[in-house]
Amino acid sequence: MRRFTKILKILFITLFILIVSGYIYFNSHYPEIGQAPDIKIEPTKERIEKGKYIFNNVAGCVDCHSERDFSKLSGPVVPGTEGKGGMKFGEEFGLPGTFYAKNITPYALGTWTDGEILRAITEGVSRDGKALFPLMPYTVFGKMDKEDIYSVIAYIRTLPAIKNDVPASKPKFPMNFIMKTIPAKNDFTNKPDPSSTVEYGKYMLEAAGCTDCHTPSVKGTPVDGKYMAGGMEVKLPGGMIIRSVNITPDNETGIGSWTKEQFINTFKQRSAPESYNTHVKPGEFQTIMPWWMYGRMTEQDLGAIYDYLRTITPVKNLVNRFEIKLY
Repeated sequence: MRRFTKILKILFITLFILIVSGYIYFNSHYPEIGQAPDIKIEPTKERIEKGKYIFNNVAGCVDCHSERDFSKLSGPVVPGTEGKGGMKFGEEFGLPGTFYAKNITPYALGTWTDGEILRAITEGVSRDGKALFPLMPYTVFGKMDKEDIYSVIAYIRTLPAIKNDVPASKPKFPMNFIMKTIPAKNDFTNKPDPSSTVEYGKYMLEAAGCTDCHTPSVKGTPVDGKYMAGGMEVKLPGGMIIRSVNITPDNETGIGSWTKEQFINTFKQRSAPESYNTHVKPGEFQTIMPWWMYGRMTEQDLGAIYDYLRTITPVKNLVNRFEIKLY
């Protein structure tokens, strides 16, 4: 009996050592990205202007890293909060934990190097070596044109410093381990020439994160055959459920019957102040689609996105955009 007890103790100690060793090894080796590059981005006027456009109108940086007023339609940014962070993305959105958008003004990033910011944006690793949750679409940004990202970094440096200490994100188990394996080396591409409207439109659509909302996914994996077919759900307070719409070229349930002019005008009209300053009462239709942001893209860029969408496979998927469920 004593021998059996001794064997059990040895097995327990061995197992404990293996678990602790595995834990130490995993945390010391992941994420496997390496040191941030040693770079210094020259803040030229051209870069800052391009970065301002991408930050405020294309890539959704201002969308997540600012304070939004959801008492108004589409939740426009509260002026003076650009980049301050703090927006909460919790389990009510179906996420595996509670995550907060970081403060990306010079108050928080002032001591970061350009290489550290580049690594965070395009590879998903913070200055302290910790993995970022991919709600921050670094896997997309890591495939953009390097000069576009350099321009965003140059622009971020010009933002007013806003004192705002954001709470630490708290992923649940096992996401706290899984997210450490997601960061990957960036694989920059060259931005297509705007004259190649389909290729350029695809680039702009991906940079704008349209796929994230308009392609439904299950546990982060896009559903086969539903590319851009809409249906992704977001739950809002009061039992409200909103869903992304079908933007495939299906004539009945998508935008197949839309002209390019209609497509562009929809964005322009909904980004007008009289549209996004419309107050929304409890129970009334609301949307998280940042029309005020995308509607300020150039007509050339919006038109190119339209041209690309016309080339994808039409999917018949009628989406109920808004409903209220009281439990």
